[in-house]
Parts: sequence; C-alpha cells; structure tokens
Amino acid sequence: MKTLSGVFLAIAVASGAEAGQFGEEVAFLKKHTPVLLLTDEAGLAQVAVVPAWQGRVMTSTDAGAEGLSYGWINRELIASGKLQRHMNAFGGEDRFWMGPEGGQFAIFFAPGVPFDFEHWQTPAALDTEPFEVVSRARDQVRFGRRIQLVNHSGTRFDVRVDREVRMVPAADVWREFGTPPVAGLSVVGYESVNRLSNAGQTTWTPRTGLLSIWILGMFNAAPETTVVVPIRAGDEAALGKRVNADYFGPVPAERLVAEEQTVYFRADGRYRSKIGFSPARCKPVLGSYDAQAGVLTVVQFTLPQGPAKYVNSEWKLQEDPFRGDVSNSYTDDGKMGAFYELESSSPAAELAPGQTLEHTHRTVHLRGSEAALDAVARATLGAGLERIKTALPKLPK
Repeated sequence: MKTLSGVFLAIAVASGAEAGQFGEEVAFLKKHTPVLLLTDEAGLAQVAVVPAWQGRVMTSTDAGAEGLSYGWINRELIASGKLQRHMNAFGGEDRFWMGPEGGQFAIFFAPGVPFDFEHWQTPAALDTEPFEVVSRARDQVRFGRRIQLVNHSGTRFDVRVDREVRMVPAADVWREFGTPPVAGLSVVGYESVNRLSNAGQTTWTPRTGLLSIWILGMFNAAPETTVVVPIRAGDEAALGKRVNADYFGPVPAERLVAEEQTVYFRADGRYRSKIGFSPARCKPVLGSYDAQAGVLTVVQFTLPQGPAKYVNSEWKLQEDPFRGDVSNSYTDDGKMGAFYELESSSPAAELAPGQTLEHTHRTVHLRGSEAALDAVARATLGAGLERIKTALPKLPK
C-alpha cells in the first residue's frame, strides 16, 4: 500500500452484544483446528489465523485475551465436525477466495451444468483444503499453495497462491489514513498480502476466462449497523447506477438509501441482501458504524488507477463477463448466521506464464469514544456519526 488514494478503505463494526471474548473464541477454535496467534509488540493487539482454512484470519482483538472478538465465527458448523456439500461457512474476518463465481468463466460451476444452487460448488482448494505454512514470526505468517481449477467453459488453470498475514503497527495505520493519531482509541491492525501467479504454460486471456483474487470479511451483525459507501458523484448516463442492488432482487427502501455521494445500507443480519460498486462509481472508501458498539473497523485494499477489468460473478451467461463490481457488502438473514460481509476484489488476472498479480486487503479495528470515532469517520468517509445513525429510517420493533 502506497497512499490512501491507491487503496480501498472500509469501516465496519462488531457489536459488543454479538461479539464474544477473544480468548474464549480462540480456545474454542483450538479444540477443532490448529490456530496461529500473531501479536504486536505490546501483546494487546492479536490476530487468530487458521492454516487449515486457507490461512484465514478468524478473528482479532485490540485488548488481549479479555478483549472483544471482532470476527464472526460459525460455532455450530465448526463444532459439528461435519463438512457441508456446497460451501463451509466457517466465518472469519479475511478469507481467500477467487472469482468469478458465476458466468461462462465461473470456477464455482462445472462445465455444462446449470447456474442453480444444486450445481453451485465452492472449489475445495478455497473451502476445505489447507494452505501450507512457509514461514512464521511473532507478527506475521506466510502461506503457499498450488491450485488447479477448471472454469465453466472448460479452461484449465495451474495457479500458485502466496499469502502473507501480518500485523500493521498503529503508526502505519494513521499514516495510511492520512491523519494524525486520534487520542483515546484502541487499535488492532493487520493485512493479508495475496499473490496469484500463472504456474502453467499457457497465457490467461479474456477469450478463455480470467481469475481474480477475492477477499471477504465476515463480521458480527448488530441492530444498528449501517454500511456507508462514499461514491463518485455524477450522472447515471455517464457513470451508471450509483449502486448495484440486484443480486437477490430489489433491496427494500428502509434498508438502502442511495444519495448523490453516499450510499447507506442496513447490515443487521436480519435480511439477506447484497450491494456492489462498479469501477466507475467506486471510491477507495466503504464503511459502517454501530451506534451501540463504539467500534469502527477499517479495511483497506489496493485499488489500481485507471481502467481495469473486473470479473462478473452473476449466475448466468453474461454479455460482458468483465464488467463486475470492485467492492461489495452482504448481510445474511440469520439462516446462516448473524453476520455481514465487506469484500474486495482484484482486477482480472491477465497473466503470462510466471507472471503474478498482487492484492492487499487491510483490516483495522478502532475502539473508543464516539467523539474520537467521529473524527475518524469524517476523515475517511466524509460523513459524521450523527448522519450515519439517522440516514436510514428506524424499523418497527
């Protein structure tokens, strides 16, 4: 990451009512799978990483074992010891996936099958198979994995994935925000640096399909969580619609408000919906705030300057398979769990043999007073907390 203008920033929140205690969550995970703990020099900021689930960051804290656990963890599924057929939603704040999910170049649909749930299948390498630990230190761990994939059109990919998870010192957090440190806030920051390499003998081209890096973070939903997305203002005839809200049908008006420069999205884990933002509309900032929690989560990711192809994951044959969204937010309806997601994608990887695409996804949690968090929200989102709290109408109890 070079500057704030070259990254995507997301701010979210984990509710104290929903989040557990970090030490207890880690103890639970250790009963079922090995866990690697990364820490800062003081030992208060900690991150729990699971090699068996693709080097996934499951959760983090800013206050040691007794601190809040910020990642959503699917305890029921993990404790069952059973694997699901289509996908295993173990949870976690930073999981490695690849796109596209749907379309003629999908890697979640085998050649010749229809685009329906019965035939949707997460590749095992992105779901149930482990990543190898290459090296480890107090504040970082590196993973590697060779992956073979076949897309819906029958193109075969030989892929090398290299993934590093490392702590981000507080001084670097504020430097990336472009602001002086705000007093009175506890901070935990980490990032995943993800590299996708063409390990085969054939160049990857748009004609036969391309891959992308797709990082998804699952956070504890709360009744007053509102996702906030600054967008590029402008006429829809020139820039397209402000927000793509057609993933699962129209989002009700009480859950989505799209203003000229800002989109507000309710993320309470009570209604299944998803929104996305195109390269023309996307700014390097997305966020959310929960008025009850006093916690902001900042997710930054590399966002290239200039035109770029992004894979389209819609479940259908597409007119333009490289007109996808850059960033997304999803909220579940509670059937899978009380969580919402913040997601980032790399551009499509148009790589010759031996070439590599890199995508960095950074997560920072800040906890403290509303006045201190308001300063961060204004500096990064351009919206104060009072506006964020009142942008969406209150739902009946």
